[in-house]
Formats: sequence, C-alpha cells, structure tokens
Amino acid sequence: MREIPISIPVALAGPGTQPAEADGASLDILQLPDEMTTFRMPEMPALEEPEQCRQGLAVLHQLGAALEMSARQPGLSAEAIEIAGLDAPNLSLIDQVLGEGEVSMIFQGRNCSARIQESVLAGVWRIKHFDQEGALTQDSIEVAPVPKICRRHVFSHSAHRVEMQRDTIPAGVLNAPPLLAEINDKIAEYRPGAQSHVINLTLLPQTEEDLAFLSERLGEGRLTILSRGYGNCRITSTGTEHVWWVQYFNSQDKNILNTLEVGGVPAVALAAAEDIRDSAERLGEILEIYQ
Repeated sequence: MREIPISIPVALAGPGTQPAEADGASLDILQLPDEMTTFRMPEMPALEEPEQCRQGLAVLHQLGAALEMSARQPGLSAEAIEIAGLDAPNLSLIDQVLGEGEVSMIFQGRNCSARIQESVLAGVWRIKHFDQEGALTQDSIEVAPVPKICRRHVFSHSAHRVEMQRDTIPAGVLNAPPLLAEINDKIAEYRPGAQSHVINLTLLPQTEEDLAFLSERLGEGRLTILSRGYGNCRITSTGTEHVWWVQYFNSQDKNILNTLEVGGVPAVALAAAEDIRDSAERLGEILEIYQ
C-alpha cells in the first residue's frame, strides 16, 4: 500500500508569535524575578596566631549566647554588643564571619545617622552610628527581629495624622483624598503588635498627581530599608506615624507592587523566630572550627 504523507501544521504560541493588534497595542508580559539569595556558609579565615583574635572570638561567643537566648525566648531583645574598640585583626574576623545578608537600612536622624546591615545570620545586625561630620561614633552588633532603632526612633518626630484641606487639593488629584482619610482612620486604630493595614496602590486607579500628592502629604521619613531576596523590596518610612511605603521590584528593576502599610515595621524586613534559631545553630557550627 502506498504511504500518503500527511502534513500537520504546527501552530506556535507565545510572545512575538501572534499578529499585532489593529490599534497597535501589544501584550506586556510580566517578567518574574529569576534570582534568589540563599544562605552560604562564610569562608572562615585560618587563624595562624589565635591569640591575636582572642577578643574577636570572645565577641562571637557572646553573640552566640545572645542568639541562644533569643531563640529560647522569641521577642526578647538582647543587649547590643559594642565592637568599636577592637583592632583590625579582630574586626576582620568578625566581618568575615558576619558577612552581608539580604537586608540593609539607612537611618537619618536630626543630629546623627546610622547604617545597618543584616549579616548572613538572619536576625544578627551590624549597626554603625555616625555624627553630623560623618565620623563613626558607635559600632555594634544586635540580635533581634529588627534593630531597636527601627522601633523606637523612626517616628519619634512624625505627624500623628495626615493634615488635608479640601481647598488645597491640586488639579489632577482624583483618588488620593479618600486614601488619606482611610490612613487617618487606621492610624487611630493601630496598636503595637496588631496586624498592619495594607493599601494596594497597584490595584487602584492612581494618577501621577495622586501619587505625588500622597508622597507630599505623608512626608519624608527617617528610615529606608532594602530587602534583597526574590527580587528587591524597598521600604521607606513616611513623615506620618506608623505609615510605610513598600515597593517591590523584579530582577529588571520594574515596580511590580506598590503599597502603603499602616502598622509596625513591614514583615518583609523582619527576621522570623525560626530564622534566629537557625542562626544560633549556624554560628555554633562556625565556632566549632576554632575550638
């Protein structure tokens, strides 16, 4: 029997395979993040003369004790460990052990500033304070879900509510005024420890004038947080008490989620209790090298 060839057309689908729309519009495919930061054990320096790093090792053992205490009693903040007085070899040891984790912060006070970096051990924070001239005044390590400075001083000089008069609303501002009223209500209701109230600006019809108006009325805050994990998250405190602006970006630096949160420090910047327990175990494994 003669074989008859059969031709089956293959239809392609996906971006770039379909004809363009009559009006020239094209489908914008959302690019998802393609990188994720994971824990990697720091490379430990070989101590040819352990006596030179005796103070640094003592600090690491003190840090281990603080982590163990925080792991046993979640929510209990240990006292900060001051390390500004250590010499170069000891500081170098601590720098290599701690490394740099996913979360970094900049705090700008009236008379001083602080640079905060989470270590590769989640819940362990390196905090450096600077005076107005930029000179280092304090260098410390703190174990906590988030450093104390983020809870105690961020809103110490902030407005207690958003002031807004109807006759001062600029042209082009359409949907921001009701949001400010909602924010004022949630500020009045908020109590420490309560769940944050989230306003998803990405899902709301907001003009550029709306966003500029929200930014101007909420004011500029003291703390900026960058969390680098699956994509990037930028968190800024506003000049209004308990109000945070939270923006998520993908690996192409495109804003994929824009929110306002009324509450405590946003959860994306916090170290969870299980993270601190893991950090206690990891530091214990690191210190075994020097036993």
